[in-house]
Amino acid sequence: MRLGINLGYWGAGMDGDNLAVAQEADRLGYDVCWAAEAYGSDAPTVLSFVAARTERIDIGSAIMQIPARQPAMTAMTAATLDSLSGGRFRLGLGVSGPQVSEGWYGVRFDKPLARTREYVEIVRKAMTRERLTHQGEHWTLPLPDGPGKPLKLTVHPTRPRIPLYIAAIGPKNLEQTGEIADGALLIFPAAEHLEETALGPLRAGREKAGLTMEGFDVHPTLPLALGDDVEALADIFRPYTALYVGGMGSRKQNFYNRLAQRMGYEKAAAEIQDKYLSGDKDGAAAAVPHQLIDRTTLLGSVDRIADRMREYAAAGVTTLTLAPAGFTLDERIAALRAGVEALERSGAA
Repeated sequence: MRLGINLGYWGAGMDGDNLAVAQEADRLGYDVCWAAEAYGSDAPTVLSFVAARTERIDIGSAIMQIPARQPAMTAMTAATLDSLSGGRFRLGLGVSGPQVSEGWYGVRFDKPLARTREYVEIVRKAMTRERLTHQGEHWTLPLPDGPGKPLKLTVHPTRPRIPLYIAAIGPKNLEQTGEIADGALLIFPAAEHLEETALGPLRAGREKAGLTMEGFDVHPTLPLALGDDVEALADIFRPYTALYVGGMGSRKQNFYNRLAQRMGYEKAAAEIQDKYLSGDKDGAAAAVPHQLIDRTTLLGSVDRIADRMREYAAAGVTTLTLAPAGFTLDERIAALRAGVEALERSGAA
């Protein structure tokens, strides 16, 4: 099992620290550094900056939002980042959610699975430098009865096939991800529930494509906090968990709430959502079960974190991305180093 680092969103007040964290992860031998985007900072600009200031670590988008860009533009960006970084780019894609897709980008959040499949097909084809044509439900290239003609990418990517990941939560999305992608970006993963919440559907998708799980990157992200008081450390992540389970999406469309239900927290998930959507964010945070936080984060001493890492490796995780918590840069760097030490102690490296 390898380690990654997730910087989250740029512009959250820790920008200088984020670069220092990425550089320390590079020095420590972390495998990949991911950056996110929602409706603030964009991932490609951040990744360009990080790539220019690091030497070995891969850079990855977790995620580039599908409604934000035409697929050919994503292929252009991926080819450019791969070239500028010397073959270190990984393309992570996701459909985002209905609030962002329709409220920020003005793109209807309909048929996300079909849209993702077409998007990936076009990106893959463009990256091969074939002349680009596509006839689908969501995109037609070139447009008929117009001046457009099939074009091919003028940039020569450093690699003919850039690793492509999809952020997936629901069973159908996970199955399609196993079928069409090189890896899956997972969130709120509990090791003991990983088979039914992720690996089973991913494996089904691989089998549908005539493939095995060999070479497929099962890649969850977990916050990490170092310390002796596990209860207090868990409390750090109460607002974070409440936001996703309770407020990330509508009452009818909250993928994270459904995931919590599939892990056995049906009653708590409903309470968290009710309180969050009614404006009681503190109450929603208080309603998050300690066990839900503890099983979807890495908390405690290096030895305790090592035990948890061993569980994730045994469950089938191939890359574990850490989001090191801390109020200061020194605390985040210490957590980063603890991650490496814990992996070594776990024997899962």
